[in-house]
Amino acid sequence: MEELIDIITKEGKPTGNRCPKSEIHTKGYYHNTAHIWFYTNDGHILLAQRAATKTLHPLLWDVSVAGHVDAGETVIQGAIREIKEEIGLSVDATDLYKIGVFECFQSYENGTIDNEFHHTFLIELKTGLKELIPQAGEVENLKLVSFQEFKDILEHIGENNHFVASNKAYYQKVFDAILKQIT
Repeated sequence: MEELIDIITKEGKPTGNRCPKSEIHTKGYYHNTAHIWFYTNDGHILLAQRAATKTLHPLLWDVSVAGHVDAGETVIQGAIREIKEEIGLSVDATDLYKIGVFECFQSYENGTIDNEFHHTFLIELKTGLKELIPQAGEVENLKLVSFQEFKDILEHIGENNHFVASNKAYYQKVFDAILKQIT
C-alpha cells in the first residue's frame, strides 16, 4: 500500500487533506519532511549517498537521513521512523535536537515539484559506521566526513557530487549548528 502524505499550506499549516506519495511531487503540494544530521563529538558528519534508482539526484552524497513525514505522523515520529528505516538505528525523541524548519521550493526538468518544509534535526552518532544498515533502494552507501572535508565540499558545491548546489545556505546553517552543538 502506498504511503499517504499530509498536505499543508504554503505557510506550513495543516489542510486536513492528504494524498499518495506518488502525487505529492507531481502536483506540487506543500508537505513536511524530516532531515536528520548525525555528527560525532570527534568532528565528523555522517553523509548518505542516495540510491542509484532515486528519481532526483541519484548517487548524490547528502543529509544523513531524510524522508517524508507520513499522514497522521508528527514530525518527530517521522524522523524516528526514517532513521530506523534508512540506517537501522533506533533513537528516542529526546536524542533529537531541532535546529529549524527550512523551506525547499524547487521544480525540476523531469516534472518533479518539491514544495517541502525540511524539519531539521541534529543527533550525536554514538555507534560505529559498521553498525549502521543502509536501506536498499534509498541509501547506496554511508560515510563519515571530517568538519574540514564538509567545509571543502561546501566551497566546491556543485562540482563534487555532494549536496544540492542550490541549497548551499541550508548546508552552511546545518554546519554552523553542528559546530555550536559540540562547543
